[in-house]
Amino acid sequence: MATIPVHLANDRYWKPVIHLFQNNSKLQRYFNTKYFNLESGTISSVALKRKAAPWSSSEKFLLNLALHLYNERNKVNLSDMDYLDDSNKKIALEAISMRFG
Repeated sequence: MATIPVHLANDRYWKPVIHLFQNNSKLQRYFNTKYFNLESGTISSVALKRKAAPWSSSEKFLLNLALHLYNERNKVNLSDMDYLDDSNKKIALEAISMRFG
């Protein structure tokens, strides 16, 4: 992935997305120009959701959380956080705090 522009790295909608995608090994694989246009500040959420269809429940939750924190039109069920192990729960809570804290 290209260098993240400062204005996105500090943006309350982008910062948690970047955090989740940089700190989860599954999401890291998809943090690329096929799904992210950092110049225009857009995410191909439909393509990401399509790619995630066969993923585990915990991996899908992290993706859905990232997309929700980016744009509330992308819904997430917070009760699905139960699928996460301690490490992923920690990064999820950090991302939520970045967005709302």
